[in-house]
Amino acid sequence: MELLLSERERMFRQQMRDFVQGELAPCADEWDRKNELAYEAFRRMARVGLTGLTIPEEYGGQGGSLMDSYLMSVELARASVSVASIIGTHLGLALSGLYHFGNEDQRQRYVVPAARGEKMCAFGLTEREASSDVSNMATTARREGDDWVLNGSKCFISNGDTADTILTFATVDRSLGAKGITAFVIEKTMPGFSVGKIEDKLGIRAESVAELNFDEVHVPGTNLVGEVGKGMRIALATLDEGRLDVAGQGVGVASAALDAAIAYSKQRKQFGQTISEFQGIQWMLVDMANEVDAAWLMAYRAARLADSGQRFTKEVAQAKLFAANAAMDVTRKALQIHGGYGYMKDLPLERYYRDAKILEIYEGTSEVQRLVISRALLT
Repeated sequence: MELLLSERERMFRQQMRDFVQGELAPCADEWDRKNELAYEAFRRMARVGLTGLTIPEEYGGQGGSLMDSYLMSVELARASVSVASIIGTHLGLALSGLYHFGNEDQRQRYVVPAARGEKMCAFGLTEREASSDVSNMATTARREGDDWVLNGSKCFISNGDTADTILTFATVDRSLGAKGITAFVIEKTMPGFSVGKIEDKLGIRAESVAELNFDEVHVPGTNLVGEVGKGMRIALATLDEGRLDVAGQGVGVASAALDAAIAYSKQRKQFGQTISEFQGIQWMLVDMANEVDAAWLMAYRAARLADSGQRFTKEVAQAKLFAANAAMDVTRKALQIHGGYGYMKDLPLERYYRDAKILEIYEGTSEVQRLVISRALLT
């Protein structure tokens, strides 16, 4: 797979690996135990330009590609899916959506400081009765003169309790379904906006997930993103990029689990020999390695298609679906190879296992990915 990357991409991946090992990996378990958003990780990523990796330099970013973003996600998730999720939400969803669909004024006001890491972003789409069924959104936006007034709530919003800026979606008319959905930029200081429940989660505990409430939030007309009724298109296009990040997270955590399982199998002795000498363990490792490599290649294909300007909705859904399944299977097998030690918090295996589950749920469940893929196949 080394041959599939350019020399510059290989250099970037090595730089990422060095940064992660030096700045993030040593803190991953501690951040997980604190059960709050690891803002220190965000600050460290900002210092090396990762918070604006794919944003053009003139808007405060690094001008990187989606292949760069994919490689970043893999390396971050090798240490912490939580940290990869923080930057994936900030950059791959919210900031990317603001850059691609916002106007020049919005880019200057919101994209530039966020790309520099001076502000954090969130993506306000999911609701309790409209998660997979986004067209059933209940958060409303009504026009008052040149401005808009938002009412409703969002749930399970990553970065939600910490973000300064939220790319938020609301409907101007529920009877219109998807055609009523419209995008807005919300600032956390706007009167009527509040953070509700912060969820206590199984995994990704160094990432926050919060409820966001909108009670007569007055939003300037200048904060409308794109056109009225075109929000669904913005959301779906942005989710494609987000799913590439999630595929990278799956590859990353599965790779870390595989590496740990290989190393442990060479050290652990049972019945007078290392467990790596047992065929049952060898075959488990083979299956795990195959899944990791296949997931890497599927996401690689999606990233290349995206960078070439081609439609990649089906391919990234395939990559996300497969990588999520691989992450669950590989982390489960890696924990099994470690036996009782893997179940203990002294080792990161139990964290890998807990974190992997979210990959089958966020940015569209595995069932939603199957719908996306089947529709593409049958169209």
